[in-house]
Amino acid sequence: MPKQQTEFLIDLIRRLTKAEKRSFRLFANRQNSNEDKLFMILFDYIEGTPEYNEEELLKKFPQIKKIQLSNIKANLYRQLLTNLRLLYRNTQEDINTRELIDFAKILHAKGLYRASLDVLYKAKYQALDREDYSLAYIALEFERQLENQYITGSMAEKAEEIEIESKHLGKHLLLSNDLANLSLRLYGLYLRLGYVKDSRDAMFIKEFFNSHLPQNLVEKELTFYGKMYLYQSYVWYYNMLQDFANNYRFSQKWAELYDVYPEKMKTETSTYIKAMHNVLSATFMVQRLEKFEANFEKLLTFGHNYQAVFTQNDESVYALVKYTHQLNHVFITGQYTLGSKNLKELEHHLEENTYGWDVNRTIVFYYKIACVYFGADDYSRCIDYLNKIINTPVADIRTDMQCFARILNLIAHFELGNQLLISYQVKSVYRFLSKMEELHAVQREIFAFLRKTPGMVPAKLKNELKALRTKLQRYQNDPYEKRAFLYLDIIAWLDSKIEGTTIENIIQAKSRLLQQNQVNRVGDKDK
Repeated sequence: MPKQQTEFLIDLIRRLTKAEKRSFRLFANRQNSNEDKLFMILFDYIEGTPEYNEEELLKKFPQIKKIQLSNIKANLYRQLLTNLRLLYRNTQEDINTRELIDFAKILHAKGLYRASLDVLYKAKYQALDREDYSLAYIALEFERQLENQYITGSMAEKAEEIEIESKHLGKHLLLSNDLANLSLRLYGLYLRLGYVKDSRDAMFIKEFFNSHLPQNLVEKELTFYGKMYLYQSYVWYYNMLQDFANNYRFSQKWAELYDVYPEKMKTETSTYIKAMHNVLSATFMVQRLEKFEANFEKLLTFGHNYQAVFTQNDESVYALVKYTHQLNHVFITGQYTLGSKNLKELEHHLEENTYGWDVNRTIVFYYKIACVYFGADDYSRCIDYLNKIINTPVADIRTDMQCFARILNLIAHFELGNQLLISYQVKSVYRFLSKMEELHAVQREIFAFLRKTPGMVPAKLKNELKALRTKLQRYQNDPYEKRAFLYLDIIAWLDSKIEGTTIENIIQAKSRLLQQNQVNRVGDKDK
């Protein structure tokens, strides 16, 4: 068994719950052959040992021969998956439907055509009830094969019925396939590029979206999955364009799908959580605290009501979204000191890789945690997390986040008075950003300021800070420069230095003023 597959086996065993382990032992004991005993020895060893050591295993259990080990691992992996499939077939409906299709094939192999068709009809209508047209089409395709072999008096009518069903399913499958591909490719572009940085980027994204969006699309005729993929596509599209009003509109439509299809709350749990994540992200980006807190409370209530039946994947996605918006709540309210005291649980999960989050999500968490520590004036801890991003070996993941991590790193060193280190790092960061084609006006202004700081007379510092603030202010509403302020409120930092207070006080005051203005605008509309 290849090394990577051995790691898959170990990871699977590590993630089994107590109930799943108990079920597997009962499942494995149904047979008593020597081979089965060997795979159970391997299971017990992996399950009871913190670190897998093959030499130790072979020495401790001489009945396992090295030449056999690869086959024993493969057998154990297969047995584990078989047991888990049986365990969850009644709670995950698509597994049950696939099992019925398998039963139909077994009955067909025995020559029991009528019994096979009967089971196949159940599978097909189960899939149709869930609008799972891919499984329904597989069942229909097998039904067509059976009807060719089992001749009935209603063959002509049956052939016409199958043809109509086939065309109907094919149409929906083709449309859903195109929308799913569009959603996935847009998300891939977002991971690689982040937000658009200039008009050329914006034009590319718009042309890509319009050229891949299916023509003559009628939204109300789409199935649940068709609508879900369509709304996802619009969410990624408007997110990259930084059009947060439209991003919120389609995130909300995505979340509201579950009001129309409440049964999907159990079968498509993780996509609902992701929909709520995008609703929360959009309200965060436009700094609508009231809407943000209402939707965050809705997410927490959902978790409280459904967490008992979450799969491990659902648990991972829920934790990801919950922690993300706990951090965003810190940013929108400016409660950095309190927020920094509540990071231990998340830091533990990142250190232990509890949920198996991918590199992109991990980098985002590192940056957000660094920003919390920066806002709480804990610059050393801030730098620790920024270095985790800077030292990430994957170069083409979230290049935007990697660039701003380097900028914040320079500012944190400035706060610590590390002027010699800044002199060295400015050149290194400048080369990195130039290579990544990420150098923008906001970054250039910050570099110009930081280059001057090593030889700057303290008496002139306040004037230089004010000059930098004036230069940066004109970029705050620039459609391609304003993204710099999404990652770090640089103006608030400058204000804190100029006024001799903390960035936390500045952002809290801004937050109170912003919320009051929003309340006033709502009041004016009601008059």
